[in-house]
Amino acid sequence: MPKMKTRKAVAKRFSETGTGKIKMMHDGKGHILTKKSRKRKRRLRTTGYVSKQFEKNYKDMM
Repeated sequence: MPKMKTRKAVAKRFSETGTGKIKMMHDGKGHILTKKSRKRKRRLRTTGYVSKQFEKNYKDMM
């Protein structure tokens, strides 16, 4: 059976932590930042984690 190909778009946007969680950056921080509150932009800076139910899907794609 051939190897599974990596989905490059997913590999660039997500990474796996040492404990096996999938780490991601929040979306919505690219443009049109003037109408977003300071608090909202600050929250978007932090990294998020993919929920448990989707972790297997992302790991298969990476």
